[in-house]
Amino acid sequence: MHRNFLAPHQAIAPLAIDYQHGDSEAAHSHNCSQLIHTLSGVVEVYTALGTWMVPPGRGVWLPANVEHSLRFIGGVKARTLFVDPLARADLPAQCQVVQISPLLRELILTSLTIPPDYLPGGREERIMELLLDELRLLPTLPLYLPEPKEPELLTISQQIRADLCTSWELEDVAQRLNISSRTLSRRFQRETGLRFSDWVRQAKLLEAINQLAAGLSVIDVALALGYDSPSAFSAMFRRSLGVSPSEYFNQSESRQPH
Repeated sequence: MHRNFLAPHQAIAPLAIDYQHGDSEAAHSHNCSQLIHTLSGVVEVYTALGTWMVPPGRGVWLPANVEHSLRFIGGVKARTLFVDPLARADLPAQCQVVQISPLLRELILTSLTIPPDYLPGGREERIMELLLDELRLLPTLPLYLPEPKEPELLTISQQIRADLCTSWELEDVAQRLNISSRTLSRRFQRETGLRFSDWVRQAKLLEAINQLAAGLSVIDVALALGYDSPSAFSAMFRRSLGVSPSEYFNQSESRQPH
């Protein structure tokens, strides 16, 4: 399904929409680029290339014409911008989870109050122009899980995501596929750009964010993902994102407008 959101000569169309836990949107694409900024809750974005996990307070950039589906975890307050891909020559060209600066967040919220037929030359136009400039500078976050295209590896990746409590050692998976560990490692890195162990760790990280946003405790998430202790899980989380699980979500809450 293809959706049109921009009127002729319109560079940005902002939209505020809230979702309940468990809501979803079926696969679709837009004639424009899209930034989804979450004030609360988590959004999972699925494309043919992989999965992006958007924690509260962050955002995801989707270029025009990229088919995607969405799943919402927790109560999600989404503030979306539909953007003409030609409005700036250097807007991002790839799907990516992005950091939302305080300035950009306030610009997004302010844009929701601006009528689409605002007059040129005034404050409203300057806000929209600054908003477009800020979209060119979105810092990316490592919250992406690439999917292999090889059917055999895709089946394995789906099995891993369905059973993240298992350790999934390279040697065991290679034996299951009746190939050598070296062959599996080479094929998996060629297909995903990640080493096998790093892919498994990334899958666990994204699921951890999902479960923590849904209200599970750190200890429950650690055990569900096969970690020996909450401290081992927290160490993985800190290595990946720079802060502990509790600090990460506290940061998200402190970014919310009051």
